[in-house]
Amino acid sequence: MSGLAEAIERFAESVPPGEEAEARRRFEELRSALDAGTIRAAERGANGAWRVNSWVKRGILLGFRLGTLTQWAPEGPLSFFEKDTWPPRRFRLEDGVRIVPGGTSVRGGAYLASGVVCMPPVFVNAGAYVDEGTLLDSHALVGSCAQIGKRVHLSAAAQIGGVLEPAGALPVIVEDDVLIGGNCGVYEGTIVRERAVLAPGTILTGGTPVYDAVLGEFHRRSGDCPLEIPAGAVVVPGSRPVRSGPGAAAGVSLYTAVIIKYRDEKTDASARLEELLR
Repeated sequence: MSGLAEAIERFAESVPPGEEAEARRRFEELRSALDAGTIRAAERGANGAWRVNSWVKRGILLGFRLGTLTQWAPEGPLSFFEKDTWPPRRFRLEDGVRIVPGGTSVRGGAYLASGVVCMPPVFVNAGAYVDEGTLLDSHALVGSCAQIGKRVHLSAAAQIGGVLEPAGALPVIVEDDVLIGGNCGVYEGTIVRERAVLAPGTILTGGTPVYDAVLGEFHRRSGDCPLEIPAGAVVVPGSRPVRSGPGAAAGVSLYTAVIIKYRDEKTDASARLEELLR
């Protein structure tokens, strides 16, 4: 794919006059590879570290610049208008993706592996990668370029934020066998390592401190290093008091997430109950 990467990088800077058709052809080649999962916006190395493929994200942005606004599905009672470079994904029975009727939308350039289940309504944005056996529950969002692992459960109204710009920024990563409870939000390039559990209502952002009550330390984003939730951590919403100033006098507390334990047999038994839905 080095030739495609080089072409995308060149056209991402600017499209020379007369080369618009070639730029669009190379973008469509990228979008098709994203659909197939053969190219990803981010990849995990053998050492467990994630790296962003900046050229892929620049290619996605190129698609927005190349497209023109068009109407999709004009015959129905509802009208939809989007760039013609970003059609909705169309799935075949042999893809093995279970999309229950009721309003799910998957954008072109998003990959859903065999065995993924979408309970309506679900929205999956361009550049996202959702691996096999994952359940996307009602009102779940998988943002642009987010990377979701195998056998993940995104519960109702869970929000996985998109990170498309800047192109070099790592998107949100959710690794294998993670359970994300209802009304959770994971944003700003946070990494949730394998088998972690987020209790309902947990919010994780680049500025969220996460207190590990087991180890007695805080996890934070530091410089270019994203916030990471350790493997197997069980995280719940919590708070910490303001220690100085008027806020302390008023008894104000700030939100913080708290790791209360690491997964054990009881946690695993609770997580296995949702396999009946697949």
